[in-house]
Amino acid sequence: MLAEIQEKKVQSQAAFHHLPLTEVFNELSATDKGLTEQEAKKRLNQYGENELNASKKKSLLVKFAEQFKDLMIIILIIAAILSVITSGGHDLSDAIIIMAVVIINAIFGVYQEGKAEAAIEALKDMSSPMARVKRDGHIVEVDSKELVPGDIVLLEAGDVVPADMRLLESASLKIEEAALTGESVPVEKDARHSVSADSGIGDRLNMAYQNANVTYGRGSGLVTNTAMFTEVGKIASMIESADETETPLKRNLNKLSKVLTWAILAIAAVTFAVHLLRGGEIVQGLMTSVALAVAAIPEGLPAIVTIVLALGTQVLAKKNAIVRKLPAVETLGSTEIIASDKTGTLTMNQMTVEKIFTDGKLVSADEKLSVDDMTLRVMNFANDTKISADGSLIGDPTETALVKFGRTKDFDIRSELTETPRVAELPFDSDRKLMSTIHQLDDGKYLVAVKGAPDQLLKRANKKLVRDEVSSLSATDRKEILTVNHEMAHEALRVLMMAFKYIDKVPETLTSEDLENDLIFAGLVGMIDPERAEAAEAVRVAKAAGIRPIMITGDHQDTAEAIAKRLGIISENDNEDHVLTGAELNDMDDKTFQKSVSQYSVYARVSPEHKVRIVKAWQNEGKVVAMTGDGVNDAPALKTADIGIGMGITGTEVSKGASDMVLADDNFATIIVAVEEGRKVFANIQKTIQYLLSANTAEVLTIFLATMFGWDVLLPVHLLWINLVTDTFPAIALGVEPNEPGSMQQKPRGKKASFFSGGVLSATIYQGLLQAALTLGVYGLALAFPEHAGNHTMMHQDALTMAFATLGLIQLFHAFNVKSIHQSIFKVGAFKSKTFNWSILVSFALLACVILIPGLNGIFHVSHLDLYQWGMVLGMSFAVIIIVEIVKFVQRLMMKKA
Repeated sequence: MLAEIQEKKVQSQAAFHHLPLTEVFNELSATDKGLTEQEAKKRLNQYGENELNASKKKSLLVKFAEQFKDLMIIILIIAAILSVITSGGHDLSDAIIIMAVVIINAIFGVYQEGKAEAAIEALKDMSSPMARVKRDGHIVEVDSKELVPGDIVLLEAGDVVPADMRLLESASLKIEEAALTGESVPVEKDARHSVSADSGIGDRLNMAYQNANVTYGRGSGLVTNTAMFTEVGKIASMIESADETETPLKRNLNKLSKVLTWAILAIAAVTFAVHLLRGGEIVQGLMTSVALAVAAIPEGLPAIVTIVLALGTQVLAKKNAIVRKLPAVETLGSTEIIASDKTGTLTMNQMTVEKIFTDGKLVSADEKLSVDDMTLRVMNFANDTKISADGSLIGDPTETALVKFGRTKDFDIRSELTETPRVAELPFDSDRKLMSTIHQLDDGKYLVAVKGAPDQLLKRANKKLVRDEVSSLSATDRKEILTVNHEMAHEALRVLMMAFKYIDKVPETLTSEDLENDLIFAGLVGMIDPERAEAAEAVRVAKAAGIRPIMITGDHQDTAEAIAKRLGIISENDNEDHVLTGAELNDMDDKTFQKSVSQYSVYARVSPEHKVRIVKAWQNEGKVVAMTGDGVNDAPALKTADIGIGMGITGTEVSKGASDMVLADDNFATIIVAVEEGRKVFANIQKTIQYLLSANTAEVLTIFLATMFGWDVLLPVHLLWINLVTDTFPAIALGVEPNEPGSMQQKPRGKKASFFSGGVLSATIYQGLLQAALTLGVYGLALAFPEHAGNHTMMHQDALTMAFATLGLIQLFHAFNVKSIHQSIFKVGAFKSKTFNWSILVSFALLACVILIPGLNGIFHVSHLDLYQWGMVLGMSFAVIIIVEIVKFVQRLMMKKA
């Protein structure tokens, strides 16, 4: 992928955030006047355009052809050929149906093929189209694709950062980097900030990264890397190189295909050999073996699995989970680890006032507060939030949270500013960490409202306001304020202090030294991006279901830990270290981390590489991992995980493109709903496979044993019709059965489990034997008591017809047994599902019509049966329910004793 760039001069990978500015300029051979146009063109030829590389795309034909490599698809094609052979080329309907399924599956596979390509294209589309650059000492506007290392770029609010750059200037500069770091609020940048070499992206305050958004202030930066060498470029490389994780469903179907292939070949070969040893004709033996192979292959299985999965996606779509890849529905059911991003998924992604210290008391944000409270007034006055015509708030998330809080206390900032207009201001800057506004009062005086960092603002206050009285701020008062500040910070609240004073006139020259002193302390405000109301319950349900929630975030350690405890991811009273930072993870090699991965439930200040390491470490433990994310930085891990879950509201197109499923409501609780649906889907596929394979086993054993006895029990046309009738409607109906109670109180089945786990294999074998025995029993009885047949030929045809009817009906009755592996059909509800009831009735009608309708019975080589014969057929067919119910009862007793 990087071959073209690697042929040219490789861009520097120096730790630009750590180097002194002089060394950065030297490393890039740059000056503060910017590059010359000549030098810029030279470097553009050298490094290439500043855009992400697209991977080499496969042709549509190649993608289509690759879909036929799957073993089950090969078996289906063979089944189509065999069905044509057995019909002598006269009946092509079965072959057409099978090939239609194969082609539809291939088309769907091609549709799903280009996830990585779509993700890369989405990254490219995010790039800023134009950039203001200093060239030859002048400011010019150029296409961002023409940027090169050494360029000086100017930034201001509303810009998209066009390349990675070391900041040269920063005037109240705030950049929203959530897509890269996951941090919920814009980062205050500082060009003069010193950063250690091993610091993570979120802590590099002197850097700006490609595709981040400038939300406030202005600045300039020296371009350090472009194209695939940017942080976003590295993520694009990781997306493309990430291995596509094989889903549990695909693994199970592949295993099933291999087992069936060898079993079918072995049984067909033995049947053919026995036929020849008994002196039979080669052609007849070959046809019998082919018929047996047709009976053994569950040709409808892939189609039914696809239908069940597709119906599952429709159910999930109604519950705000949009599935982009069908097998993801089933993968959800086996999930053991959910590695979730914090911001927007577990939390609201909205800064919210939670506590307020005012009038000498610390109270919850829910408690009543007077509109005249000075803390409330200051937080709204010293605020740059804009209110649109429709009443929505526009501005910094922290400031909009303060205005929103004011609204809950009936404080209307628009009407207040009409009565107490702002006449001057001292904007926020990152040096003094304060913001002040001046408002004219009715009595001719002016109110100075100051908001800022507690450690800075407390130094400038010498009085306090408590119960409408202003008094001196004592050492004890200061200690109390700092204690409250510390307590709120320990709870991961972002704390701001409010202060004020009155002045007689507005200074001609506004300076911090003149305005922001002799202040009166009003109060403290504690804010946080709160957890979603339903998230804690979802975490509890996940744990009860044996699923371990893991929080992975770019936020600070304290914030992450506090939210994790509030959600129940970490126990409130647990004193063990369950939090690991990105810096600590950097110090661990893979072997050390692998040993301790199960210790940690929270990862803070992590990078994209860390997220992939975390996912892979859990996968190496044999766990099925679901990963959620919304940012560009999440995309590689989303693709690496067993199931990647993107965010529909806040998610970037990159993260959605790399995901298997997208949450329309960005809600962690929706994942748990999806997991339950996934478990239901797997259980229903398991029921379908048990039903189909036990039925196919019965057909194979019937033919095999009949061959051993020298009987001609069933013709190929009978097997094809039974397969068509009984393998379609009842199997699909079983695939949409309601969820069995208690599915979310069971542990996940995990990667090692298969469709035959939980007693399905033994049930499939004995139930297949039982059906075959009952079918052969009917055939044997018909031959032993021929009084209802007119002659030898009629006797044989009646026996064949009764065996045909019994094998078909017994499978329809057996469908009731499969509604639950261990529970009685009377407990799960034999007639609970209308879809199932109709499927049985339709299948019964199709099966009966070929016997009852004149003309059809001649085509199918069957005869009319009298009431006695029908009674024998129905009685032996229904016996399968009675016998299986007895076996289930014994199994339940044994499980209780165990």
